[in-house]
Amino acid sequence: MTEQQPYEVVRDEDGWQLRRYPAHVVVETTVRGAAFENAANRAFALLAGYIKGQNTRRESIAMTAPVVQSAQKIPMTAPVVQSGGDGAFVVAFVLPAAMREVDAPVPTHPEVTLRTVPEQLVAATRFSGRWTEQSRRTHRDELLGRLSAAGLDVVGEPRFARFDPPFTPWFLRRNEVLVDVAA
Repeated sequence: MTEQQPYEVVRDEDGWQLRRYPAHVVVETTVRGAAFENAANRAFALLAGYIKGQNTRRESIAMTAPVVQSAQKIPMTAPVVQSGGDGAFVVAFVLPAAMREVDAPVPTHPEVTLRTVPEQLVAATRFSGRWTEQSRRTHRDELLGRLSAAGLDVVGEPRFARFDPPFTPWFLRRNEVLVDVAA
């Protein structure tokens, strides 16, 4: 079974949860010029290459869940994958919980980087279905509305998480919208 990123549920509300995620390591790449639906597919080969041994130790690393994608402002110095379209997305694989950045093998591809994400307080909502721009907007807006009604301050841009392989039937897929909130 695929390891899933650990978290603690701090608050469980109707339609969303408040979670505390411990610090964790991700391997990521940036895709520019892509539609939301295609960014993860274009990033997958690079990120899968890293966990399959395209790193300085030629070491395989277990696949974990979720794969996280965010649409955000990208620093101009960030390594990028160019691909036709109009969006810019960071796509990341969460590495196994026991792995620290200093222990992780260094990526050999210049467009792939490691990063430690600090502990986070995160609001999350779960949904099933296809990974589409419309679904992203709908679930993002619903979560942001619920957080506003609950009086929570959003910090940063929403992220989108996929937990299932692409061959999973759409109606069985687990997806989530995640957004950091102020403590």
